[in-house]
Amino acid sequence: MQTESRAHSLTLILGGARSGKSAHAEEVASASGRPVLYVATATALDDEMRERIGRHRAARPPEWQTFEAPLKVGAALVAHAKNLSGHVVLLDCITLLVSNVLLALPEDASAAPAMQHVEAEIEALLEARDRLEGQWLMVSNEVGLGLVPPYPLGRLFRDTLGWANQRLARAADKVVFMVAGIPMVVK
Repeated sequence: MQTESRAHSLTLILGGARSGKSAHAEEVASASGRPVLYVATATALDDEMRERIGRHRAARPPEWQTFEAPLKVGAALVAHAKNLSGHVVLLDCITLLVSNVLLALPEDASAAPAMQHVEAEIEALLEARDRLEGQWLMVSNEVGLGLVPPYPLGRLFRDTLGWANQRLARAADKVVFMVAGIPMVVK
């Protein structure tokens, strides 16, 4: 379960819904023996999501610090975290971050500006990783294995998240693909 230990290491953990991505990331963070900064991107838009977020908060070890940032995560981390050297930064998840970016755009936004906003978010996140050091774990859904969504926003989401995952995988030192709770190292 060990990841790279250099100052700017990045492990991307991908998988489908309920594949064990978050649990694996949390196991890696716990096993590191380092202080953990848990970066949450979820927003509570309804009662079910509020309950889900509450369960996740309660399940985290009490010594873990939680940082909630649904948008502009990289900039928020740089503004609030002075030095994460020696820490594990667990970001859960890129999927919700991309969703947040798309939902913040006007309804009539086309694919080009949507992609520009997602690109800016991901690049700012990678810049934060470089500036703040630490062992970074990022969790994201792999949505490219399913059917083509039948509506424009679904296709835009799939395309922008697919791009974000590819960009992060290129930057990552290690990429893990989760299937039924089993981690498979693909990079």
